Order: sequence, then structure tokens, then C-alpha cells
Amino acid sequence: MQILQKQNYREVSLLIVDDDDIDAIALERALRKLRLLNTVFRARDGREALELLRSGTVPSPYIILLDLNMPRMNGLEFLEVLRTDPLLTHAVVFVLTTSKSDEDLVAAYRKHVAGYVFKQHMDRDFLEVMGLIEHYWRLVELPVTKE
Repeated sequence: MQILQKQNYREVSLLIVDDDDIDAIALERALRKLRLLNTVFRARDGREALELLRSGTVPSPYIILLDLNMPRMNGLEFLEVLRTDPLLTHAVVFVLTTSKSDEDLVAAYRKHVAGYVFKQHMDRDFLEVMGLIEHYWRLVELPVTKE
């Protein structure tokens, strides 16, 4: 992600996959408050997200912020397809959800998510969560795919 060029960071795209407009706007607002200038894309469900990723609309490397409860293709269905696609399996995914189901949490980690955050906790600590994700992409080398 492009971060005010204080240092030589690789630009990382951010894909928000969430059908809730209010949550998506809150994520984008938090990014602006942290002065992160990364390119942000949005999909309203898993199918739309796969289309954006497979078409190359979202340039690599990227981080996905994924809701679980969505129409057409939910987050767990999306993760299932993502992890079986050789071109997309490397994707870094953080789940941001209202689901407190232990089954959902375990299923998400079985699909190798980088983190699972309850949206209720984000109300209180929203900037901290986004700061954590920012630090992650600054410190971790992400793969770049050639399509």
C-alpha cells in the first residue's frame, strides 16, 4: 500500500469485501484518518470479489478485508474458492465480521486467514485495528503475482 512515502514501502492494494455500506465507509474513513493513501477497492459479496481479483482490477500485492455474512457468496464460501485457486491462494485475508460463532472462527482459520476481528470490537478500537493491518503490510513481504 502506498504510505506517504516516508520509507520505500511497496504499494499494496486493499480490497474490502462487505455488503454493508456503513461498515465499508467506516473502513475507508479509518484509512484516511491514518493518512494511508492505498488504493481501495470494494466488492459487495464473494462473487464480485473473485471477479475483481481474477480480472486483475485489484493489482497485486493486496490485502483483503472480508465480511462473512453476505448475499450470493458469503465469506467462508469465498475463502473456499480463494484457497483452491492457484492464482489467488496466496491472498492475505483479515476477517472483519459480526459473527461470534466458534464454527465460523475455526472455519476461517482453517482457510489460513491472517486474523479474525469482531466488528463490535472495532467500534471501540477501530483505528487500532486499521493500524494493526497497516503495520502488517509495512513489515511483511507480500507476494506479487504475474497474471
